[in-house]
Amino acid sequence: MRRFKLGLILLLVLAVECTSLPEPQPVQSKIALESFSDCEALEKYIEDVAVADMRARLSANKESISRSGSRSFIGCASDAPKASEAGAVDPGAGPSAYTQTNLQVPGVDEADFVKNDGTHIYVLSGKKLYVTKSWPADQMALLSSLEIEGNPREMFLDEKNRVVVFSSQYEAYDRNSEPFWDYDLYMEASAAPCSNCRETSVKVTVVDASDPAALSVLREEYLPGAYAHARRIGSSVRLVLRNRMHWPSGIRASPSVNDPLYQDHAREAAAYDQLMDENEKLIRSQSLSFWLPPARHRAADGTMAEVAYRCQDFQRSNAPTQLGAVTVATLNLDAPGQELQRSSLLGQVKEIYASATALYVANWHWWWWPRAGQQDFTYLHKFDLSNPDRATYLASGVVEGHILDQFSLDEYQGHLRVATALARRVDGNFWSRSELSNRVSVLAERDGRLEVVGQSEPLAPGETLKSSRFLGERGFVVTFRQTDPLFSFDLSDPANPRKIGELHIPGFSTYLHPIDPTHLLAIGAESTWNNSGLKLSLFDVGDLAAPREIANLSLAGAYGLSDALVDHRAFTYFLEKKLLAIPYYGYESASGNQSQVSFGGFVSELRLFRINVEAAKIEPLGALSMTDLYAARNDLSWTYYYSPSVRRSVLADDFAYAISDVGIRSANINDLATPLATVELTPAK
Repeated sequence: MRRFKLGLILLLVLAVECTSLPEPQPVQSKIALESFSDCEALEKYIEDVAVADMRARLSANKESISRSGSRSFIGCASDAPKASEAGAVDPGAGPSAYTQTNLQVPGVDEADFVKNDGTHIYVLSGKKLYVTKSWPADQMALLSSLEIEGNPREMFLDEKNRVVVFSSQYEAYDRNSEPFWDYDLYMEASAAPCSNCRETSVKVTVVDASDPAALSVLREEYLPGAYAHARRIGSSVRLVLRNRMHWPSGIRASPSVNDPLYQDHAREAAAYDQLMDENEKLIRSQSLSFWLPPARHRAADGTMAEVAYRCQDFQRSNAPTQLGAVTVATLNLDAPGQELQRSSLLGQVKEIYASATALYVANWHWWWWPRAGQQDFTYLHKFDLSNPDRATYLASGVVEGHILDQFSLDEYQGHLRVATALARRVDGNFWSRSELSNRVSVLAERDGRLEVVGQSEPLAPGETLKSSRFLGERGFVVTFRQTDPLFSFDLSDPANPRKIGELHIPGFSTYLHPIDPTHLLAIGAESTWNNSGLKLSLFDVGDLAAPREIANLSLAGAYGLSDALVDHRAFTYFLEKKLLAIPYYGYESASGNQSQVSFGGFVSELRLFRINVEAAKIEPLGALSMTDLYAARNDLSWTYYYSPSVRRSVLADDFAYAISDVGIRSANINDLATPLATVELTPAK
């Protein structure tokens, strides 16, 4: 999929040199949302955005023809950057302590494909939900499975033994009827279960797991859009969906290229004008239900009922945006008879962050095409989560730069802290050099706006943002060019976020994990030239002015990788035992000499480490291997979110569990080389 993405980006770049074109839409410095007076106004706005998008892109192709005399069938692409909690149970019934999903914010659960309650491990694999008895560790056994409609992605397990599964629903489409510029559609199809599929809806399946051996379905909802993110606070599940509003059948990105008269460039340019008019007629002939198809609910008797959008639940931004919608859907598990509530924003979503009381949706400003002097900006929209039945829009704001991930955002005592990478384009083509730096900004809600109340000075010129973490009145940012600067911030005064100290070491960290008030544990890349080679670091940040790396450990040569590098949910720290577990996969030689690696020597395993702060050591404890299961099942067709490699782990008392889509394996932490039990899963091909 990565090769496909890079190839498509290259195609977009080579298609047209974006010069001598109309000016891109400007950044809106005072961002705000407003609702629609009626459904007619909502439909008109959607179609206005679609027409503007279509005309701008076809105008780019037309301009390239008149300028260069050559055809280009793809317009200028968007130049936005692409970018544990322990639980306790009755010692007689289960472990005294165990790990759960690694969360950014305590009490704000994050969906994942693995969940556990100390005595049972729930795994989504293939098209099934599996429940495995996990305690005692040497008596693991598969208890039950439940087939889930669609392609299961992630889930929640709440304190009342209810499982909420999110699965993607796909339908086939005719590629020839879609505009070539629909980049997201192509990326979506590359991950779909068939070659010409697109994700059209997300199914929410609520499962009763009070008897893990006899799962039963409580509720089924079908929501239009693509799965983006989900959070759970108590009984309230907040699901964030992307609705890309696919274009009407018949829309074309270029006139016919088979007519030899199109060697006459003036005539071809006129054909573009005619095509734009024809496309606009198609766009404006659609109904609102085409752009916003209804949700569906399956009743207890099996019948399906449509649930239409309410036009008053939609908000529009005063900033330029692409065609699409972001929906925050709320499902209150304690109100099973209540209709699922939705709040929608017309536009796109790149990332979300949720505190216990608010959810923030972030999206980058979308340029029609690059221009010299452009700077990146991020729009932020805040929703109130105090009502367990609905997310309510509160305020919007804008901050210079673009965020990296959810850890770029953090709310503390009513203020939102944001770490952004700043970029200013030097010239106006796709090969443009950008002037880079980074910054921490603080925003506060004032009269319906998120206003910047404090900013740090730009830091690390020429370097890129790699990770960040905000912890109360402190903040930490990692950037990279040739070394790994770890910057520490004093955030006690929201109006004056100050860089206090910095530390330079080789490589860079991609995830920072607090293990106590004065120490951070990090995973990252060791190499300074090809971003490879796994590395663990232990930082002492007790003195903000002088952060120190007190221990580090290289895990492998250039051939080793871990999901924990890019997904914090794969990083498992067991506070009670001071243990770290990370999945690992890669090629290794029997001798340990990386220069003699055989590409038949693939390994897939869970690696454990003891984190000794007092002795300033990261001590390897060994690995729980699942290479045999990988080898046996490597003939299946895997996607980017299904893999036979070890992807997650659970630690409970003195035991470790390695988890992949093909099975679960347990071992004693003191004897990882001798597995205690293995449960194999059989996901459908």
